Amino acid sequence: MATSLQTVRLDSLPPVLPFSSAVRVGDMVHVSGQIGHLPGELKLVPGGLAPEARQALSYLRDALTAAGSCLERVIKCTVYFADIGDFQAFNAIYAEFFGTHRPARTGVAVAGLALGARIELDCIALANDA
Repeated sequence: MATSLQTVRLDSLPPVLPFSSAVRVGDMVHVSGQIGHLPGELKLVPGGLAPEARQALSYLRDALTAAGSCLERVIKCTVYFADIGDFQAFNAIYAEFFGTHRPARTGVAVAGLALGARIELDCIALANDA
């Protein structure tokens, strides 16, 4: 029996980018790396870490929803920091979105992110009907 594959592309993803917002394979949802860009544009939201993080987390939530999942079904997140000094400030924003749900998470400092972003995150989740 073949496993079904569904790709999701949010309208907020700039049209020039050659990838999906998320891919659902069977009962698993893989969300691409999300940064805090303006909807449909290759430009970051103004204001630094907090607005970027909230926008990226909103895109992550939207991609999960479109693929048939939700934040409460996330099992693993990876967070990429342009400055590891943002770790604690990001944790507070992350908790606003995830509440008491605590998926496994990895945080790494990187040399740079697309558009000069401060934060990028991706995740793996179970589908709602799994």
